[in-house]
Amino acid sequence: MVLPFAAQIMYNRPIVSAEVNGMYQALYRKYRPQTFSDVVGQRSVTETLRAQITGGKLSHAYLFTGTRGTGKTSCAKILAKAVNCENPQDGNPCNHCAACRAIDSGSCMDVQEIDAASNNGVDSVRILRDDAIYTPGEVKMRVYIIDEVHMLSTAAFNALLKIIEEPPAHLLFILATTELHKVPATILSRCQRFSFRRLMQEDIASRINYVAYQEHIEIEPDAVQLLARLADGALRDGLSLLDQCASAATGSVTAELVDSTLGLAGERKAAEIFAAVADKNASRALELFSGLYASGKDVAAMTDELCSLSRDLLMLKAAPKSGLSMLTGVCSDQEALALLERFSPAELLRITTLLQQTAAGFQKSANRRVDMELCLIQMCQPQLTTVELPHYEMGYWSACKLISMIEGKDVDTSSCPSARASLPPLDAPIPAKIHCALLEKDSVIS
Repeated sequence: MVLPFAAQIMYNRPIVSAEVNGMYQALYRKYRPQTFSDVVGQRSVTETLRAQITGGKLSHAYLFTGTRGTGKTSCAKILAKAVNCENPQDGNPCNHCAACRAIDSGSCMDVQEIDAASNNGVDSVRILRDDAIYTPGEVKMRVYIIDEVHMLSTAAFNALLKIIEEPPAHLLFILATTELHKVPATILSRCQRFSFRRLMQEDIASRINYVAYQEHIEIEPDAVQLLARLADGALRDGLSLLDQCASAATGSVTAELVDSTLGLAGERKAAEIFAAVADKNASRALELFSGLYASGKDVAAMTDELCSLSRDLLMLKAAPKSGLSMLTGVCSDQEALALLERFSPAELLRITTLLQQTAAGFQKSANRRVDMELCLIQMCQPQLTTVELPHYEMGYWSACKLISMIEGKDVDTSSCPSARASLPPLDAPIPAKIHCALLEKDSVIS
């Protein structure tokens, strides 16, 4: 595989072994960024941190927030090395001095990484607080990296608050979280917050290409794009998937191999199922699903692919001009545009809602296969879709029930109109007009 010229310039480094001390090391660990310049897709964050380091304007507490696999922990470790490095280079650690090597190996007692999910009690924070007041013995600054900080209990947050508010000069806190809303405002107000954005698919694809090149992994462009899409903005997930697929490959990593290894339906099968739905051919849709299920494909993964395809088609309908830039890539542009003409916006909205509801119910489902089969039947046959009564009908019968409870007797509903307004078809123009006549009822107050 030939690495793109831009990637060769960006990642012009010698090829290194995948083994450490005779043991295989996962790709996402082996290729973890060692400097701010190595961090992918977070330039605004890394440039600000470098400027603070070179300018001597470090804060005493940082809060890194963002989705998983976007570089929060990596940047925290780089920052811990940079503030303690004996030979810093433009805000980056040298990675060669004794301090950098000790932090990388985890042997530096003055730099500690704490998992708040496992140490979320107030006693753990009190021990941390008591140790933090001592000056560092090996490096310049004592650094505490608290990952998944939102998992701390309320009492633990309160115990942490005092030392974050008035820390010693030698102390630096770096907090990381994927759920910012669970962090108390008192903590937020005392930290410099950096938001890590979800990585673009192109950035993940470029990094996968680089890692594959370094590891002598032959991978086809379609497979790279598929892995980048499946990563869903998380570079760590993308590298883990590459690791898994490369282990299963006997030759080149292809899109078909990725589908087979990860239990996916594949874009062609997803498009075929949607074509059957467009034809209202439930038998064909069920036949395709049954074949995929028999081959070992994961039901949840298949549902996710169908939902992504339905979402892509809906985006193209809602935003014809900019929709192509918002596609997830589960289907090629040509296939998506071909399917688009066969569905109305209302049909796509109904199908997407059905798939979302089915996927949401998998956690409590007794049989996911049955759930998906019922979903496919409803996708092909709209008349079988369960719908609620119109609001005006629900309101009328609710009022009758209330009157019966107040008066302590059954209410005569013979005056209820026998002919009710018909529901608009699913593909009716939006907004659909529904005629609703008000009914005058005698007051229950005597």
